[in-house]
Amino acid sequence: MEVIGVFNPGAIATDDGVLLLVRVAEQPVERRMGFTALPRWDVESKSVVVDWLRNDECDPRDQRVIKRKKDSLTRLTFLSHLRVVRSRDGKHVDSVEDTAFWPSNTYEEFGVEDPRITRIGDTFYITYVAVSRHGVATALASTKDFKSYERLGILFPPENKDVVLFPERIGGDYYALHRPNAATPFTKPEMWLATSPDLIHWGHHEQFLGGSEEWDIGRIGAGTPPIRTAAGWLEIYHGNSKREEDSGIGIYCGGALLLDLENPRRIIGRSGRLFVPETKYELEGFVPNVVFPTGIVLRDDTALIYYGAADTYIAVVEFSLADILNSLRSGC
Repeated sequence: MEVIGVFNPGAIATDDGVLLLVRVAEQPVERRMGFTALPRWDVESKSVVVDWLRNDECDPRDQRVIKRKKDSLTRLTFLSHLRVVRSRDGKHVDSVEDTAFWPSNTYEEFGVEDPRITRIGDTFYITYVAVSRHGVATALASTKDFKSYERLGILFPPENKDVVLFPERIGGDYYALHRPNAATPFTKPEMWLATSPDLIHWGHHEQFLGGSEEWDIGRIGAGTPPIRTAAGWLEIYHGNSKREEDSGIGIYCGGALLLDLENPRRIIGRSGRLFVPETKYELEGFVPNVVFPTGIVLRDDTALIYYGAADTYIAVVEFSLADILNSLRSGC
């Protein structure tokens, strides 16, 4: 396998600096004339195997996926796992650890992706995307040291991703933002809100926010786990501009929401586009024109926002917390 991208990191502040749990996407090195390589995790052998599909039997959808003509089912052209990266100052890589979070069961056979990290008490909870022949689901794992992990199972069944946890109970319950993606397009994808008594069993689902502007009309979803500020819960989210008639996958940008501390259903403010693809590493890559926020660390009055750039790189953008809060429009 060869690495084609390291992106969409979960991020958390630790006593030693900033820890990133990064998504590593790989594809087979081997090439066969007239065939497309489709890697997957084999549960029995606990190793990566490659299925080869004739090019005339598949329909490429974009850089990431193909659709098999015989049954119209989708496969990824890569496989992802997670790895720990540490940074003392939050801006430079100091170490990459050997321990990896690999796929381990049938719900993860096409990869584990896009982790988000929330610390609750002395435990780090990781929501991540589990991809398989059964669809795209969101699962939960926990760890205290990022060396050993306890898998806690599927939280939201297919199709659902972009799940972030609030870092404390609110009114006795845990809260999460999630993004259901129905096969029948009665609506564009929306963010939903759910509550849980124990982080495992989720209910009281309700629609939370849909895209309403040109930059987020195609897709909208939670980005970083919400963080508490004096003004309210700050949520950095993503939007996508693709309309039905557009080719390609559209442009991904980041925005900000401010939610009521006691009632997260209440949106106090909304920023519009906070940051957009501008640099070469955001405009060019495996999937171009993407900034995809997935982690945030506060340092005094500064917010470090970690994001995937063009589904190829990891980048960090530094904002004044005051500037973010001042960008929010009230009455949303």
